[in-house]
Amino acid sequence: MCLQVASLNSGSNGNCYYISSDNAAVLIDVGISCKEIEKRMLRLGLSIQKIKAIFITHEHSDHIYGLIAFLKKYPLPVYITQKTLLQGIDVAPDLIHAFNAHDAVVIDNVLITAFPKQHDAADPHSFVITCNNVTVGVFTDIGTVCNNVIHYFKQCNAAFLEANYDADMLYNGRYPFILKKRISGGKGHLSNTGALDLFCKQKPSFMTHLFLSHLSHNNNTPEIAKALFKEHADGVEIIIASRFKETAIHTIEAKHNKNNIPYFKLSPAKQLQFTFN
Repeated sequence: MCLQVASLNSGSNGNCYYISSDNAAVLIDVGISCKEIEKRMLRLGLSIQKIKAIFITHEHSDHIYGLIAFLKKYPLPVYITQKTLLQGIDVAPDLIHAFNAHDAVVIDNVLITAFPKQHDAADPHSFVITCNNVTVGVFTDIGTVCNNVIHYFKQCNAAFLEANYDADMLYNGRYPFILKKRISGGKGHLSNTGALDLFCKQKPSFMTHLFLSHLSHNNNTPEIAKALFKEHADGVEIIIASRFKETAIHTIEAKHNKNNIPYFKLSPAKQLQFTFN
């Protein structure tokens, strides 16, 4: 069993990630327009009819911009916390579904597990998606690498990992000081070096793909981020999740060792208590 994944868009101009098993697909965030989702999925040969649910990380516009219009055309279940919903998101009540941190939601043969993170939103969460022995994580809008991020990153065969800014570009750039502080202050975004530190220290032996995500348009470049990670890839394929177009579809499978036995991997945690670093 495998998972198929693609970033439909990744950046401050909109975020939307597609993850699918053989039977069902989910979207993590709907931060681009319904029309763009349709166009990009069509180019990838993907069917919207396969999508069974939408999961929302938080209320910032680059994660929910296209949600309401998309739901008018495709009235799918939306998994969202009450605190996030109360930030002015007008979803029809019959589409709303709650989730609990560290408790897996089952969509067909796919398990989606949420966990809280550090970000300047009402109730921000990230997600890992699992089908049989394969887990994909979406780790963006990470202010700091907390225990939750480490715990779930270590379970991933593939991950969308935020590499938002190059520190020198941010600090020497034209942004006002208050915005620089917001981005780098622990509840904003993860730098290239912060993401690399997580990758180098916590990458599991069975990880095969890393999608560098949510790159800043003004304070980073795909070339800088990819070059930094390729030096330390150690066999992991490094892909840039673009802010301008969809990625290709990537098939994520359980990595095998030389004896053709899948590497052991933890199941998603449930009802665990975590503290932030």
